[in-house]
Parts: sequence; structure tokens; C-alpha cells
Amino acid sequence: MDVQTLTFIFVSVTFALYLGIAIWSRAGSTDEFYVAGGGVSPLANGMATAADWMSAASFISMAGIISFVGRDGSVYLMGWTGGYVLLALLLAPYLRKFGKYTVPDFVGDRYYSDLARVVAVVCTIFVSFTYVAGQMRGVGIVFSRFLEVEITTGVLIGMTIVFFYAVLGGMKGITYTQVAQYCVLIFAFMVPAIFISIMMTGNPVPQLGFGSTLADGSGTYLLEKLDNVSRELGFGTYTSGKKSTIDVFFITAALMVGTAGLPHVIVRFFTVPKVRDARKSAGYALLFIAILYTTAPAVASFARVNLIQTVKNAPYASTPQWFKNWEDTSLIAWVDKNKDGKIQYLAGNAFKGKPQFIEGRGPLGERRINNPLTENSNELYIDRDIIVLANPEIAGLPAWIIALVAAGALAAALSTAAGLLLVISTSISHDLMKKIFLPTITDKQELMFARMSAALAITVAGYFGIYPPGFVAQVVAFAFGLAASSFFPAILMGIFSKPMNKEGAISGMITGLGFTAGYIIYFKFINPEANNSGNWWFGISPEGIGTLGMIFNFIVSYAVSRLTPEPPQEVKDLVDNIRIPKGAGETYHHHLRH
Repeated sequence: MDVQTLTFIFVSVTFALYLGIAIWSRAGSTDEFYVAGGGVSPLANGMATAADWMSAASFISMAGIISFVGRDGSVYLMGWTGGYVLLALLLAPYLRKFGKYTVPDFVGDRYYSDLARVVAVVCTIFVSFTYVAGQMRGVGIVFSRFLEVEITTGVLIGMTIVFFYAVLGGMKGITYTQVAQYCVLIFAFMVPAIFISIMMTGNPVPQLGFGSTLADGSGTYLLEKLDNVSRELGFGTYTSGKKSTIDVFFITAALMVGTAGLPHVIVRFFTVPKVRDARKSAGYALLFIAILYTTAPAVASFARVNLIQTVKNAPYASTPQWFKNWEDTSLIAWVDKNKDGKIQYLAGNAFKGKPQFIEGRGPLGERRINNPLTENSNELYIDRDIIVLANPEIAGLPAWIIALVAAGALAAALSTAAGLLLVISTSISHDLMKKIFLPTITDKQELMFARMSAALAITVAGYFGIYPPGFVAQVVAFAFGLAASSFFPAILMGIFSKPMNKEGAISGMITGLGFTAGYIIYFKFINPEANNSGNWWFGISPEGIGTLGMIFNFIVSYAVSRLTPEPPQEVKDLVDNIRIPKGAGETYHHHLRH
């Protein structure tokens, strides 16, 4: 069978599995809809957390970034995995003991203020929609290539699937669906990595093949080969960094702290029965995540070598079928600048802006492109987000592996999208409707509002998927910066600083979020021409500015709290109760405060 047929079968089977699990585990109460009834085992929750965490950015885009930028891409590996250590040690157990449904719930009660709750809801929605935009774009990319539909159609299909199992099952349905999705995505990521590692280095372990010599008998190490061909094409040495040390530090810190402040990750630790299970869940999640994350650099390197060897000075007329398949999606584009019929792949942008195709083909069969050309000699445009998806095709692996990767990518994108959409709907139904505007509504009415909010959130997310503000990992990096600058200081000081009051927390969150969002919007959307190290504050890129926003948050929070009245004594007692380990083995989900 061909790739398209196999992909249709694999995707249909996995979608049927997800919907079946959602129907089997559908939520019947707000307790089940918000936190799965608080009865998920640490192992299952660790697996679900890993799936929730490993989004389209991890599966599709992270290896793509590393493949194109080399060592600088390691900031994503260090930041995203390091953040789980912060989460496990500093936040998860304490928030679980507090026994709330959401991050805004914690902020509202800890800072004894509806305004603080509203600010936290705004931050949650802002961060979550920024994050979910990347997931829906990932869904569209997979569908557009492997099922040969428009990206818009692909996003609509993904929205429909998420709507059914997120709205029907709530957190209970999402949790067990994510367990299945983790199994699908990790299998889909590892199988081609193992095959390609054997083909290129003779080593079946990709993590070891990454540092091995090539299997061609030359005695050349994989990374040495990659360094040589990268320099030859003008890209610079693959294993050397190009970013400044301060920018690497700030991006890594923003990703770490953003991880610890992401609402859809934190809420997963409210689903386990006991406080100590929250820490166990974080440990299991880190183990499951590490399987993919330690493999990603190897996948990036394998794909880069194979890609360059395939397209370097190759006659366009003899390019393999995978190249033309991806060209049809506009995610690869070639224009013959020197009219020699060969692909010149060199450093530099081939076009001004992303390629837009017009009808008809040139004399060599190439797609006609209506974008202005740049003056450099590069003739090839490659979207970073296709590297993992195209890798099995580039390496010539069987069709069933290519289809498996497509199913895995969809599992990664949909699992995270579902978690994010649930957080958005919960913030609206529980933190706004129940806690502020309509406190007398029944449990059944609150559940209805939660499902309506989820449906609205899915619609908005679909729009962002069709008109994304950037490539997947870049968009996700912005979400982490926003989470780092808004939530993390408020949560951390809420747990460990009794003098921190509502005035300080609210001022800090507004300052951190406003500064970080403004910096990103200015350099990425208002004045993108100025987006370079010469114009950045202290040489810090928009991807790393969340760390500076977090510092501003801490400073403003501390200063304002010292100039305003201390919190009430019952709030100080609450902080003491959260931090005391007494009762860490007790079951708390029956005591969740509504």
C-alpha cells in the first residue's frame, strides 16, 4: 500500500482509539471534568503528563530547529527538561496539597482577591492560546502532506477530534487518551530513529549512533561529517554556537521557569490521589520525556546529513518523489536562480518571505513562485517543521514507518491541544463563572459552562492554527516566556513567602506579562526588521525575554508588597499549612474546595 493509504489507516485507527477512550471515561461531574476525580495513578499520570508536555513542538519542531541551527538548539533540550526538576521540587507537591482545580484558583485564594483571580485567568488564556496555536499548525502540516488536504482542512479535522474527546471526557477522558497518545508518539519517534541510526552508523541506539562513526567505512564521525558539509555550504560549524552566552542563558531560563509555570502542566498534578504522588508523577514524566529528548539531537543530525546529501547540487529533474510531495505543500520551494537546472542549497534565505506559489510550472517542472528573490545564491527554501516528518522519506524507509510518524505527530499535537483547551475552559467556567459572576450555579450548570467554553476555545484555536504567528517551536517558546514572566513568581512566592500580598502579586503579574508580551509583539510583529541582537535589550532575544520579565515581576511584587498592608493571618496560616509535609500520604481529592 502507498503512504497515503497507510497514513489514512493509521490515523483512523488511532483517532477511533482516542474517541473510544473518551466515551469509556467520559466525565459525569465537575470533579471528573476538572481533575479526573483525583484518582489517577502516578504511573498513568506521568505518562499522560509526558504526552501533554511533548507537543508538536517537541515531536515535530525541536529536532527541526536543532537540525538547522546546530548546538544553539540545545537550549530547548536543557530548558524544557530542566523545568521539570523545578516543577517537581518547588511547585507540584505544594499545589497538590492546596487541593485546587486550577492555577487561577490557587492565585485567587492565596491572594484573597477576585482581581488576582481575574488577572491569573487572563494570563492563563493568553499563554494557553499562544501555545495551542503551535499545536494546531502542527496538525495542519501533517494532514496537508500525508492526507493531501489543505492545511485549513487539516486543522478543521483536528479541531473536530479534540472537540469530541475534550468536551465529552474532560480531564478524565483526556488523561487516559493521553496515555494512549504517549504510547503512539514515542513508538512513532523511536522506530525511524533506530532504523536510520543502524543505516548510518551501524548502531541501533540513536543516542550512541549520534557520537559514532559512519557505517560507510570511512572512519569519519557523524558530527565531523556534519561540520564539514555545513562549513562547505556556508552554514558555519554545526557543533559550535552562534548565539551569545547571555541569550543562551536567558532562553534556557525562560524555558525552564516557563515549564514550571505552565497551567496545563501544573493542573496534571491535581489529578493524583495523594500529595506524594504528585512528586512521583513528575519523576515518571521526566523519565518518559527523556526517551524522546535524548533521541532528538540524533534525529536532527541524521536528517541534516541525509537532506544535504540528497539535495546538494542535485538536478531538479531527478529529485526523489518525497521532495516533490513536500513541494506541493509549499513547505519546500525551489527556484532556479542561475538557470542551470540544479539545486543550489547554501546559507541564506532563498526568498523574501515565505514562498507563495502561482499556477503552472516552469520548464523543469518546478513550481512557479511569486515571491521576490534575495540576492544570495541559495535557491532552496525548507520549512524547519518538516524535518522529523520528512526524515523517514529522505532516508528511504518503508511506507508504514512514514505513516506511523504521521500518526505520532498528530498524537503529540492533539494531546497537548486537548490539555490546553481544557485549562482555558476550566478557567472560564470555574474561575470566572462559578467563583465570580455566578457563584450560585449548580454542579451540572458549571459542567455545561465548561463544555461550552471548551467548544469556544477550540474554535479560536483553530483560527490560530490556520493563521499561525510563527513556526511551531518559536510560538511555543513565546508561550513559555509569557508563563515564566506571569505565573511562576506569583506561585513561588505564594508558597514560600508569607508576607506576599495581593497588591504585590497583581502588580507583578501585570508587569511581567505586559513587558514580555510587548517586547515579543514589537520585535516579531510591529518591527520585525529590528529583530536582531543589535537592537535587543542587553542582547536578549524575544525567545529569552521572559526571564527578564520574570525578574521584573519579582522586583515589582516584592516592592509593592512591602509598601502595602500584610495579608490576613488566615492567609499566613494557609501558607504554613501548604509547606508543612504533614498529611503528605493522605488522600485529598475529597476535600477539594469548590
